[in-house]
Amino acid sequence: MDKRYNTLSAYLREKYGGRLGKICLDGGFTCPNRDGTCGVGGCIFCGERGAGEHIKPAPIREQVRAYLSSPAASKYSGYIAYFQNFTNTYAPPEILRKRYAEALCDPQIRVLAVGTRPDCVDEPRADVLMEFTSGLDVWCELGLQTASDKTARFINRGYETSRFSDAVNLLHSRGINVVVHIMIGLPSGESEREGADEIFETVRLINSLPVFGVKLHSLYVMRGTRLCGIMERGGYQPLEMDEYVRLAAEAISRLRPDIILHRVTGDCPRSLLAAPDWNTSKSAVIAGIDAYLESHGLRQGSKI
Repeated sequence: MDKRYNTLSAYLREKYGGRLGKICLDGGFTCPNRDGTCGVGGCIFCGERGAGEHIKPAPIREQVRAYLSSPAASKYSGYIAYFQNFTNTYAPPEILRKRYAEALCDPQIRVLAVGTRPDCVDEPRADVLMEFTSGLDVWCELGLQTASDKTARFINRGYETSRFSDAVNLLHSRGINVVVHIMIGLPSGESEREGADEIFETVRLINSLPVFGVKLHSLYVMRGTRLCGIMERGGYQPLEMDEYVRLAAEAISRLRPDIILHRVTGDCPRSLLAAPDWNTSKSAVIAGIDAYLESHGLRQGSKI
Protein backbone atom coordinates (compact mmCIF):
# COMPACT_ATOMS: atom_id res chain seq x y z
CA MET A 1 0.00 0.00 0.00
CA ASP A 2 1.36 3.43 -0.97
CA LYS A 3 1.14 5.80 2.02
CA ARG A 4 -1.62 4.69 4.41
CA TYR A 5 -4.25 4.29 1.71
CA ASN A 6 -4.55 2.86 -1.78
CA THR A 7 -3.60 5.63 -4.21
CA LEU A 8 -4.40 5.73 -7.90
CA SER A 9 -0.73 6.31 -8.72
CA ALA A 10 0.25 3.07 -6.97
CA TYR A 11 -2.52 1.17 -8.75
CA LEU A 12 -1.44 2.50 -12.16
CA ARG A 13 2.23 1.70 -11.51
CA GLU A 14 1.31 -1.87 -10.62
CA LYS A 15 -1.05 -2.41 -13.55
CA TYR A 16 0.61 -0.36 -16.30
CA GLY A 17 4.18 0.06 -15.10
CA GLY A 18 3.88 3.82 -14.63
CA ARG A 19 1.58 6.81 -14.43
CA LEU A 20 -1.07 7.52 -17.07
CA GLY A 21 -1.76 11.03 -18.31
CA LYS A 22 -5.37 12.19 -18.02
CA ILE A 23 -6.92 13.74 -21.14
CA CYS A 24 -9.89 15.74 -19.82
CA LEU A 25 -12.57 15.95 -22.51
CA ASP A 26 -15.68 17.98 -23.23
CA GLY A 27 -17.99 15.49 -24.93
CA GLY A 28 -20.60 18.08 -25.86
CA PHE A 29 -23.19 16.78 -23.39
CA THR A 30 -25.50 18.65 -21.03
CA CYS A 31 -27.23 17.52 -17.82
CA PRO A 32 -30.84 16.54 -17.00
CA ASN A 33 -30.51 18.77 -13.95
CA ARG A 34 -30.02 21.75 -16.28
CA ASP A 35 -32.37 21.21 -19.21
CA GLY A 36 -35.52 20.75 -17.10
CA THR A 37 -35.72 16.95 -17.26
CA CYS A 38 -35.23 16.66 -13.50
CA GLY A 39 -34.27 20.22 -12.61
CA VAL A 40 -32.69 23.47 -13.74
CA GLY A 41 -29.47 25.22 -12.80
CA GLY A 42 -27.63 22.05 -11.78
CA CYS A 43 -26.31 21.38 -8.28
CA ILE A 44 -25.92 24.55 -6.24
CA PHE A 45 -22.11 24.27 -6.25
CA CYS A 46 -21.84 23.63 -10.00
CA GLY A 47 -20.48 26.28 -12.36
CA GLU A 48 -21.57 27.02 -15.90
CA ARG A 49 -19.05 24.55 -17.35
CA GLY A 50 -19.92 21.69 -15.05
CA ALA A 51 -16.61 20.24 -13.82
CA GLY A 52 -14.75 21.25 -16.97
CA GLU A 53 -13.91 24.91 -16.44
CA HIS A 54 -10.37 24.33 -17.75
CA ILE A 55 -11.42 22.45 -20.93
CA LYS A 56 -11.56 24.29 -24.25
CA PRO A 57 -14.50 22.99 -26.33
CA ALA A 58 -13.44 21.44 -29.64
CA PRO A 59 -14.14 18.28 -31.63
CA ILE A 60 -13.27 15.29 -29.46
CA ARG A 61 -10.41 14.02 -31.65
CA GLU A 62 -8.89 17.51 -31.70
CA GLN A 63 -8.99 17.66 -27.90
CA VAL A 64 -7.18 14.32 -27.68
CA ARG A 65 -4.56 15.20 -30.28
CA ALA A 66 -3.94 18.63 -28.75
CA TYR A 67 -3.13 16.98 -25.43
CA LEU A 68 -0.95 14.27 -26.98
CA SER A 69 1.11 16.89 -28.82
CA SER A 70 1.60 19.01 -25.69
CA PRO A 71 4.80 18.95 -23.57
CA ALA A 72 2.77 17.57 -20.62
CA ALA A 73 2.06 14.35 -22.50
CA SER A 74 5.69 13.39 -23.03
CA LYS A 75 6.23 12.11 -19.48
CA TYR A 76 3.57 9.40 -19.78
CA SER A 77 3.60 6.08 -21.62
CA GLY A 78 -0.19 5.79 -21.66
CA TYR A 79 -3.30 7.86 -21.20
CA ILE A 80 -6.82 8.03 -19.75
CA ALA A 81 -9.53 9.53 -21.98
CA TYR A 82 -11.77 11.19 -19.40
CA PHE A 83 -15.17 12.60 -20.38
CA GLN A 84 -15.38 15.05 -17.51
CA ASN A 85 -17.88 17.88 -17.56
CA PHE A 86 -21.64 17.51 -17.31
CA THR A 87 -23.38 14.14 -17.82
CA ASN A 88 -21.54 11.95 -20.29
CA THR A 89 -24.16 9.21 -20.67
CA TYR A 90 -26.96 11.71 -21.30
CA ALA A 91 -27.63 10.95 -24.97
CA PRO A 92 -29.00 8.09 -27.09
CA PRO A 93 -26.72 5.02 -27.14
CA GLU A 94 -25.69 5.53 -30.78
CA ILE A 95 -24.37 9.02 -29.99
CA LEU A 96 -22.52 7.76 -26.93
CA ARG A 97 -20.90 4.98 -28.95
CA LYS A 98 -19.71 7.44 -31.61
CA ARG A 99 -18.29 10.00 -29.17
CA TYR A 100 -16.49 7.46 -27.00
CA ALA A 101 -14.95 5.90 -30.13
CA GLU A 102 -13.73 9.32 -31.27
CA ALA A 103 -11.77 9.69 -28.04
CA LEU A 104 -10.00 6.37 -28.56
CA CYS A 105 -8.06 7.64 -31.57
CA ASP A 106 -4.62 6.69 -30.27
CA PRO A 107 -3.43 3.21 -29.24
CA GLN A 108 -1.68 4.66 -26.17
CA ILE A 109 -5.05 5.32 -24.52
CA ARG A 110 -5.45 2.60 -21.93
CA VAL A 111 -8.55 3.72 -20.01
CA LEU A 112 -11.91 5.17 -21.01
CA ALA A 113 -13.36 7.11 -18.06
CA VAL A 114 -16.88 8.54 -18.24
CA GLY A 115 -18.30 10.93 -15.67
CA THR A 116 -22.07 10.81 -15.24
CA ARG A 117 -25.08 10.66 -12.89
CA PRO A 118 -26.66 7.44 -11.57
CA ASP A 119 -30.07 8.43 -12.96
CA CYS A 120 -28.53 8.50 -16.46
CA VAL A 121 -27.29 4.92 -16.31
CA ASP A 122 -29.62 2.26 -17.67
CA GLU A 123 -29.18 -1.07 -19.46
CA PRO A 124 -28.72 0.32 -23.01
CA ARG A 125 -26.10 2.84 -21.85
CA ALA A 126 -24.32 0.30 -19.65
CA ASP A 127 -24.23 -2.01 -22.68
CA VAL A 128 -22.52 0.69 -24.76
CA LEU A 129 -19.85 1.11 -22.10
CA MET A 130 -19.41 -2.66 -21.95
CA GLU A 131 -18.62 -2.70 -25.70
CA PHE A 132 -15.39 -0.82 -24.94
CA THR A 133 -14.16 -3.20 -22.22
CA SER A 134 -12.44 -5.41 -24.79
CA GLY A 135 -8.86 -4.17 -24.95
CA LEU A 136 -8.99 -1.39 -22.36
CA ASP A 137 -10.29 -0.55 -18.91
CA VAL A 138 -13.59 1.32 -18.63
CA TRP A 139 -14.38 3.42 -15.58
CA CYS A 140 -17.76 5.00 -14.97
CA GLU A 141 -17.57 7.88 -12.49
CA LEU A 142 -20.78 8.54 -10.56
CA GLY A 143 -21.45 11.84 -8.78
CA LEU A 144 -22.98 10.63 -5.53
CA GLN A 145 -21.57 13.37 -3.25
CA THR A 146 -23.69 12.20 -0.28
CA ALA A 147 -25.91 9.32 0.84
CA SER A 148 -28.22 11.78 2.61
CA ASP A 149 -31.38 12.49 0.62
CA LYS A 150 -31.93 15.56 2.81
CA THR A 151 -28.60 17.04 1.74
CA ALA A 152 -29.22 15.90 -1.84
CA ARG A 153 -32.46 17.86 -1.97
CA PHE A 154 -30.82 20.99 -0.60
CA ILE A 155 -27.93 20.88 -3.07
CA ASN A 156 -30.41 20.16 -5.91
CA ARG A 157 -28.77 16.86 -6.86
CA GLY A 158 -31.94 15.73 -8.60
CA TYR A 159 -32.15 12.01 -7.78
CA GLU A 160 -32.76 9.74 -4.80
CA THR A 161 -29.86 7.76 -3.34
CA SER A 162 -31.53 4.46 -4.25
CA ARG A 163 -30.77 5.25 -7.91
CA PHE A 164 -27.06 5.21 -7.06
CA SER A 165 -27.11 1.65 -5.71
CA ASP A 166 -29.00 0.43 -8.77
CA ALA A 167 -26.50 2.07 -11.13
CA VAL A 168 -23.46 0.63 -9.33
CA ASN A 169 -24.84 -2.90 -9.47
CA LEU A 170 -25.82 -2.57 -13.12
CA LEU A 171 -22.39 -1.27 -14.17
CA HIS A 172 -20.60 -3.93 -12.15
CA SER A 173 -22.66 -6.63 -13.86
CA ARG A 174 -21.27 -5.36 -17.19
CA GLY A 175 -17.64 -5.50 -16.05
CA ILE A 176 -17.32 -1.72 -15.70
CA ASN A 177 -15.28 -0.27 -12.84
CA VAL A 178 -17.27 2.23 -10.78
CA VAL A 179 -15.59 5.32 -9.33
CA VAL A 180 -17.69 7.34 -6.85
CA HIS A 181 -17.38 11.06 -6.13
CA ILE A 182 -18.13 12.12 -2.56
CA MET A 183 -17.81 15.60 -1.03
CA ILE A 184 -16.93 16.68 2.49
CA GLY A 185 -18.32 19.98 3.70
CA LEU A 186 -21.66 19.88 1.88
CA PRO A 187 -24.46 22.15 3.11
CA SER A 188 -27.52 20.30 4.36
CA GLY A 189 -29.50 23.52 4.81
CA GLU A 190 -29.19 27.28 4.42
CA SER A 191 -26.94 27.51 7.48
CA GLU A 192 -26.25 23.82 8.14
CA ARG A 193 -23.39 21.59 7.08
CA GLU A 194 -23.05 17.81 7.01
CA GLY A 195 -21.17 16.43 9.99
CA ALA A 196 -19.17 13.28 10.57
CA ASP A 197 -22.26 11.06 10.92
CA GLU A 198 -23.54 11.89 7.43
CA ILE A 199 -20.08 11.55 5.88
CA PHE A 200 -19.46 8.17 7.48
CA GLU A 201 -22.91 6.97 6.38
CA THR A 202 -21.94 7.83 2.81
CA VAL A 203 -18.77 5.76 3.23
CA ARG A 204 -20.78 2.85 4.66
CA LEU A 205 -23.04 2.87 1.61
CA ILE A 206 -20.04 2.76 -0.71
CA ASN A 207 -18.50 -0.09 1.30
CA SER A 208 -21.67 -2.14 0.80
CA LEU A 209 -21.47 -1.99 -3.00
CA PRO A 210 -19.03 -3.27 -5.67
CA VAL A 211 -17.14 0.01 -5.97
CA PHE A 212 -13.66 0.14 -7.53
CA GLY A 213 -12.59 3.68 -6.67
CA VAL A 214 -13.48 6.86 -4.78
CA LYS A 215 -12.76 10.51 -5.48
CA LEU A 216 -12.87 12.36 -2.18
CA HIS A 217 -13.43 16.08 -2.64
CA SER A 218 -13.26 19.12 -0.43
CA LEU A 219 -16.24 21.31 -1.30
CA TYR A 220 -15.15 24.69 -2.61
CA VAL A 221 -17.33 27.67 -3.50
CA MET A 222 -17.14 28.94 -7.08
CA ARG A 223 -18.00 32.49 -8.00
CA GLY A 224 -21.38 32.90 -9.64
CA THR A 225 -22.91 29.73 -8.21
CA ARG A 226 -26.01 29.55 -6.03
CA LEU A 227 -23.81 28.26 -3.22
CA CYS A 228 -21.72 31.42 -3.49
CA GLY A 229 -24.90 33.48 -3.11
CA ILE A 230 -25.85 31.57 0.03
CA MET A 231 -22.38 32.14 1.47
CA GLU A 232 -22.47 35.85 0.65
CA ARG A 233 -25.82 36.15 2.46
CA GLY A 234 -24.18 34.79 5.60
CA GLY A 235 -25.46 31.23 5.27
CA TYR A 236 -23.04 28.50 4.23
CA GLN A 237 -19.52 28.66 5.67
CA PRO A 238 -16.79 26.46 4.14
CA LEU A 239 -14.72 24.11 6.25
CA GLU A 240 -11.36 25.19 7.60
CA MET A 241 -8.46 23.12 6.29
CA ASP A 242 -7.86 21.32 9.59
CA GLU A 243 -11.54 20.33 9.70
CA TYR A 244 -11.38 18.91 6.20
CA VAL A 245 -8.13 17.06 6.92
CA ARG A 246 -9.64 15.43 10.03
CA LEU A 247 -12.92 14.43 8.35
CA ALA A 248 -11.18 13.15 5.21
CA ALA A 249 -8.70 11.07 7.19
CA GLU A 250 -11.45 9.63 9.40
CA ALA A 251 -13.51 8.81 6.29
CA ILE A 252 -10.50 7.03 4.75
CA SER A 253 -10.07 4.99 7.93
CA ARG A 254 -13.66 3.76 7.45
CA LEU A 255 -13.34 3.03 3.72
CA ARG A 256 -13.10 -0.58 2.55
CA PRO A 257 -9.37 -1.31 2.15
CA ASP A 258 -9.53 -2.64 -1.43
CA ILE A 259 -11.02 0.58 -2.85
CA ILE A 260 -8.65 2.84 -4.81
CA LEU A 261 -8.57 6.50 -3.73
CA HIS A 262 -8.31 8.45 -6.98
CA ARG A 263 -7.96 11.76 -5.17
CA VAL A 264 -8.39 13.23 -1.71
CA THR A 265 -9.13 16.88 -2.45
CA GLY A 266 -10.75 18.99 -5.16
CA ASP A 267 -9.42 21.62 -7.55
CA CYS A 268 -10.82 24.96 -8.67
CA PRO A 269 -9.24 27.53 -11.00
CA ARG A 270 -7.95 30.41 -8.86
CA SER A 271 -9.86 32.93 -10.94
CA LEU A 272 -13.17 31.22 -10.09
CA LEU A 273 -12.53 30.34 -6.44
CA ALA A 274 -14.56 32.34 -3.92
CA ALA A 275 -13.65 30.25 -0.84
CA PRO A 276 -11.88 28.68 0.96
CA ASP A 277 -8.42 30.06 0.20
CA TRP A 278 -6.69 26.86 1.36
CA ASN A 279 -8.28 24.92 -1.50
CA THR A 280 -5.42 26.02 -3.76
CA SER A 281 -2.87 24.38 -1.42
CA LYS A 282 -3.34 20.87 -2.74
CA SER A 283 0.00 19.51 -1.56
CA ALA A 284 -0.56 20.91 1.94
CA VAL A 285 -3.98 19.24 2.17
CA ILE A 286 -2.58 15.87 1.09
CA ALA A 287 0.33 16.22 3.51
CA GLY A 288 -2.12 17.09 6.29
CA ILE A 289 -4.19 13.96 5.65
CA ASP A 290 -1.06 11.81 5.60
CA ALA A 291 0.14 13.36 8.87
CA TYR A 292 -3.24 12.87 10.58
CA LEU A 293 -3.37 9.20 9.60
CA GLU A 294 0.21 8.70 10.77
CA SER A 295 -0.18 10.49 14.09
CA HIS A 296 -3.43 8.67 14.93
CA GLY A 297 -2.17 5.26 13.85
CA LEU A 298 -4.83 4.96 11.12
CA ARG A 299 -4.89 3.26 7.74
CA GLN A 300 -7.56 2.85 5.11
CA GLY A 301 -10.18 0.51 6.55
CA SER A 302 -8.71 0.39 10.05
CA LYS A 303 -11.95 1.63 11.64
CA ILE A 304 -14.37 -0.65 9.80
